[in-house]
This record gives sequence, structure tokens and C-alpha cells, in this order.
Amino acid sequence: MNQDTRMNRRRLLAAAAAASLPLAVPAWAQHRLDRLVLGGPMASVSNPLIRMVQSDALADVAGHVEFAEWKDPDQLRALALGGQADFMAMPSNVAANLYNRGVPLKLLDINTWGILSIVSRDEGMKTLADLVGKELVMPFRGDMPDIIFQTLAEKQGLRVGEDIRLRYVATPIDAMQLLLTRRADQALLAEPAISMAFIKSRSLPVKIIAPQLYRSVDLQAEWGRVFDRDARIPQAGIVVLGQRMEDAALIQRFEQAHAQALQWCSANADACGRVVAERISMLTPEGVADSIRAVQAEFVTAADARPDLEFFYQKLAEREPGLIGGKLPGDDFYYGA
Repeated sequence: MNQDTRMNRRRLLAAAAAASLPLAVPAWAQHRLDRLVLGGPMASVSNPLIRMVQSDALADVAGHVEFAEWKDPDQLRALALGGQADFMAMPSNVAANLYNRGVPLKLLDINTWGILSIVSRDEGMKTLADLVGKELVMPFRGDMPDIIFQTLAEKQGLRVGEDIRLRYVATPIDAMQLLLTRRADQALLAEPAISMAFIKSRSLPVKIIAPQLYRSVDLQAEWGRVFDRDARIPQAGIVVLGQRMEDAALIQRFEQAHAQALQWCSANADACGRVVAERISMLTPEGVADSIRAVQAEFVTAADARPDLEFFYQKLAEREPGLIGGKLPGDDFYYGA
């Protein structure tokens, strides 16, 4: 795809999203699929996909469109490798990892740029330096958030394990429970777990627990400050899988609907919260709505996000190459490049 074609595609997507008008599918490409599966986790990156299913946004291209939730890496791999999903939301490093391991996919866009923060019971906790001599609860040892935190801490001369003690737990739910039961003072969490923690804290009986929680260190702000870049990290987006990679008309239609759905969720946080909570039982409408207001969400095509992604991938690879599959992904990883 040449530069003029890419620019025309971006202008068309932007105009369609702003106007909430459908893109015309070329006559030669008009065909209606029997079924289309959109996969994603219990996280902010999935909100637009759930909205697309709820609003029948792709009814013109498929007779049945469904959302398939993946809850752990094994389920994600099963959906991707088994041909059980056509489009999937996932962390950007996982997309690169799967690509480098031979899974047929292309990255379409990045839409999640800021979900990581440290939640603390200490209102005065504002910077990573404030963690010196303290313990931080960290879900998923060696995963992307852990590596981002360690990279930012050591870039500032802080010795992880000595200046800052890490206490690893299996899941964000475990970290949240330690905070809520006063067995930990700070934890690194991602939305929507952060908003859910605040809601849970407010709902507990005051005489029993009811800890006061605060958003302390925004890791995106730290990223921008430490590396002299914009205060955002390309954390998650959408991939197209398998035979759907060859269907340019379907991809164009999907991207337009996805951009519109993301815009709708951002502008209608309460309504989006209700839609998402209906599909994912562990979430509440209020929690989803609060997380939407807190997350940095922006639709950026993979081609346009590539400079940010490659910088991000390089930083991950310097500490844990396996997070991206051992190397930077090639040109054909980025749809439209």
C-alpha cells in the first residue's frame, strides 16, 4: 500500500468515524459472511468490540457476530491458533509474539495507550522514588507491566529488589484483595481492575475494612518523562487473523465500525459501562464507566503507531526478548504498511 493510498484510507476512516456514517463496500466485494467472531479479554481494549456486537454494527457483513472472551493466555492462543476468531483484541506485545511464532495475523490498530497505575493506601505516593524502602505487589511476574515498571525504575537509578521490593501474585484480583484487606500498601494494576478496586473499597463496611485507596504513580506519565516522549504507551490493539487478512473490504468495514465504537464508548461512558457489564459478569457498569474515563483511548492505525510500537518493543526486548517472540516484527506485521 503506497503512501497516497494509506493517507486516503486514514482520512476516510477518520471522516466516517466522526460522521458515524457507514463506509460503502465496493460492489465486487459485497458478500455476507455466515459468522464473524470478535475475541478479547476482560479489559478496556474489548469495550468497542462488545459495543459493535450489541449495536449490530457489522450486520451488513455477517449474519451472526459474536464476542468471545479469553480469560488467560491459553484461551487466547486457542482462539488464535484454532481459527476460532476473526478479529482479536490483545496486548501489543502478545500480537508481536504470536506473529514471530508463525501465527498468521496482522496488527490493524492500537487503541489503548494508558491503563497502568500504582494504587496506594498512601496519599503522598506520587513518584517511583517514593517507593524506596517499600513493597509493591505485582501481578504476573515477568509480564509486560512488570517489565515496564522495572525499566522505568532502573532508568531512574532505582534498584528493583533492593530499593523497591516486589511481591509477585498470580492475578490482579489477588493484588486487589491484598489492598482491600490491608495486607499490602500499594500494587501495580491496570484498568478496569483499578476502578473496580475503588468501587469495592467504597462498598465495604467502614468498621470492618474500608481502606482509602489513591491513584499514585501513572506509568504512562513516567514513560513520557523518563524517555522524553509523549506520556502514553501502545499497550493494546486489534489483530486480524487467518483468511480474513486477505479480505481488504471486510477489514476496511471492520476498522470503520471499530473506530466508531471506540468513539461512542469514550463519549458515552455510562451507557458503554452497562453494555460491557451485561457481557462480562465480573465487571460492574460503574466500574467500566469509571475505567473508560481514566483510560487513554485513541484509534491509531498500525502503520501510524509503528514508531511508538517499535520503541516500546525494543525496550521490552532489552529486558525480556520472549515478550515479543525474540525480535521486532517484520513489515508485514503492520497492516497497511
